[in-house]
Amino acid sequence: MLSFESDYTKGAHVRILERLLAANGETMPGYGSDLYCEQAKEKIRTACACPEAEIYFLVGGTQTNAAVIGTMLPAYAGVIAAQSGHVNTHEAGAIECTGHKVLTCPSHNGKLDPGEVRAYAEQFYADQNREHMVYPGMVYISHPTEYGTLYTKSELEELSEICREYDMVLYADGARLGYGLAAKQTDVTLPVLAKLCDVFYIGGTKVGAMFGEAVVFTKQNAPRHFLTLVKQKGALLAKGWLLGLQFDTLFTDELYWKISRRAIETAELLKEVLRENELPFYLESPTNQQFVVLENEQMEALKPHVAFSFWEKLDEKHTVVRFATSWATTKEEIMELADLLKKIRG
Repeated sequence: MLSFESDYTKGAHVRILERLLAANGETMPGYGSDLYCEQAKEKIRTACACPEAEIYFLVGGTQTNAAVIGTMLPAYAGVIAAQSGHVNTHEAGAIECTGHKVLTCPSHNGKLDPGEVRAYAEQFYADQNREHMVYPGMVYISHPTEYGTLYTKSELEELSEICREYDMVLYADGARLGYGLAAKQTDVTLPVLAKLCDVFYIGGTKVGAMFGEAVVFTKQNAPRHFLTLVKQKGALLAKGWLLGLQFDTLFTDELYWKISRRAIETAELLKEVLRENELPFYLESPTNQQFVVLENEQMEALKPHVAFSFWEKLDEKHTVVRFATSWATTKEEIMELADLLKKIRG
């Protein structure tokens, strides 16, 4: 069965597996205090052009979001996010479990509009009853967004300026960051993110690693005793070297960029196949996630042969679904999908 369900359905890149096997017999200190973590941190600092960056390795995206948001916000503050933002929709209330509210703004193909974020902050501070309200203390974005869309450098600059003006943290969820940076249309780079964001993370789970995310605090602004706080939240891995070694591998010989570009190349081929089969796109995505509208009968005919993600009901007869490529997707898989779509069309 073909799988385009998500970008974390395959294991890990073979170079990571080879290095894990080679290091398996070594004795390592725990909790990220090993040589592999230190090597990975230096390589990430270099890639970000941010020598002062403080870097921590966590296991998964939800743990990372909960740990970062839960420790950086004061008790009286919440986090602004798009209505479609991952922290608002698909994290089972993990942020609210930290004691912080998600403050939603309209979603524009997954993105926040900087003008609307500014308006939110202006209206809050103009309200004479604000002492009885949740303060906006952070702006959360994901890059790429849940719809595969990307922020431009100018949009990030504007959001960063708003955050400085209203004393808010700018935090970028980078679960699929590699695919955003590899997109042909982007003008955002790792150094740009490091300059404009207060904190972001580099996703490994969806970009070639078995698991793991690298949190990057860019302004020497990591919360005090962050490691202790992460452990309190159950997000600290005793065998931290497993994370460090994976990121050390990803950031050696540009592996992270190479496998990210592969996902974009197969996504472009996927788009051609979807267009050739006259499937309407729900929106235009420059990254590895592609959203199309299927007639419900088409969707049911595909299900036994192809795994894809339900996204939302468009109307009684149509459904929006997602096809996702990854670092491991092959051209042969795309061609096999093309044959299946042709058969269904008759």
